[in-house]
Amino acid sequence: MIPTLSRRPAFGARVAVAMAIAVALAGCGIPTKQQHPTLRDDVPLAGVSAPARAGWPSAEWWRQYNDPQLDDLIARAMKDSPDLAQAMSRVNTAEQNIRITAAQAGLSVNGSAQVARQRLSETGLIPPKFLGFTWYNQGDIGVQAQYDFDWWGKKRAGIEAAVDQAHAAEAQRSAAALTIQNAVADTYFGWLADEARIALAREQVGTQDKLTRVAELRVHQGIDLPDDAQKARTQQAAAREMLVALEGSAKIRLAALASLVGVAPADLPTLQPRALPTVDAGLPANVGIDLIARRPDIAASRWQVEAALKQTDVARAEFFPDISISAMAGLSSIDLDKVFNASSRVMSLTPALHLPIFNNGLLQANFRASQAQLDAAVAQYNSTILSAARDVSTQSLTAQQIEARRKEQATQISANERLVVNAQARARQGVRDVRETLGAQAQLLQQRDDAVSLQAQALSTDLSLIKALGGGYQMPTSPAGAADAQAASPSPSNTPAGDADHERH
Repeated sequence: MIPTLSRRPAFGARVAVAMAIAVALAGCGIPTKQQHPTLRDDVPLAGVSAPARAGWPSAEWWRQYNDPQLDDLIARAMKDSPDLAQAMSRVNTAEQNIRITAAQAGLSVNGSAQVARQRLSETGLIPPKFLGFTWYNQGDIGVQAQYDFDWWGKKRAGIEAAVDQAHAAEAQRSAAALTIQNAVADTYFGWLADEARIALAREQVGTQDKLTRVAELRVHQGIDLPDDAQKARTQQAAAREMLVALEGSAKIRLAALASLVGVAPADLPTLQPRALPTVDAGLPANVGIDLIARRPDIAASRWQVEAALKQTDVARAEFFPDISISAMAGLSSIDLDKVFNASSRVMSLTPALHLPIFNNGLLQANFRASQAQLDAAVAQYNSTILSAARDVSTQSLTAQQIEARRKEQATQISANERLVVNAQARARQGVRDVRETLGAQAQLLQQRDDAVSLQAQALSTDLSLIKALGGGYQMPTSPAGAADAQAASPSPSNTPAGDADHERH
């Protein structure tokens, strides 16, 4: 009889069988893969009609006003702003999280070396009298390697989630930069408006002073009642009060500018008053569709949705078994003189499989929590879309309203200028006294002050509309992997040119 030789399955086959059994055991409770949620691809701007705007705001949109003082203030603010530094720290933290997550995947190798002197117990399992010694030295030198197989995509999904979080942080940094730029421009133009109104207020005070002197003279001569002089003094005091209020407002705006720039008010560069720039109201073409990629807050919300979706993949992968293999090679000896001998070599190879069988519903709860976070991210995205629509609509309609008011205001100023000319002509002819001319001039100055206020409102609305349109931001759409994202660095401009990843739909 010829003996039969039993053939043991190969190592790889045994591992495959073990994996199949593990997956079969775990597969009963594995949830289905979370599908990508449906997101809006347009901003609801129905009913908003506005003249066409010449393109979208550029990355350095403030340069369109051709004001070197504004350019310098924004440059200073972008350099020293603590708010921007805080936003930049979040970007750096997110980028380091990518590296941390990526470093936890794949192969890890560690070395170790230790020397220990130990004493054997005289009442232990093997008493020292049988070994011939009580104290001994133990020397160990080795290298350990471990590789975790990412067959279910858990680590890959974690890396992608970290990448998306980094994109979200960069978009939030761009939103912070836009807020700072917008605040500097709005405060600066407010200061220019105050300076223009201060000049008009001083003229108004001079005009009211003349009217008061005339009224007092007529009362002194018995022509008018004392109440007429009192009325003139009241208007004079009101004009002076307006001048004081405007001068105080200008000082407050300078202090606000210094705070935005990050310097003391005394260190703020000297600013010279100049005329307010003109603005053209309007919206870019296809604003309802393109706005999603143009607003940094929408982009940040979109990346948060993508990150939350990847976290559901991470939570789902927890249901599958973890498979790893570890190896060790080194030297070990209780005789330090022989620790480097070939006979002291030790080696091991350890495949491992960890299977979640019973965890009291922890994995299911964790997966449902990740789904809830995804739902919250989607809700935040939809809320941001509606907020963007409201911002654009409000600022666009406000700009149109102010433009209509400015046209009517210009008509009033033109008519009042003719009244002043006619009053001056009658005064020269002796038909009327100087009070008619001074009164017409006071009214004209008031209308010009109103016109400056309207122009300042138009500028502030234009700035708000630029911010509502994203201020030159553009969501990155170039495809790249996680490795590229690790090396990505944020652009110093408002547009994060350093971002690289694909926009997922």
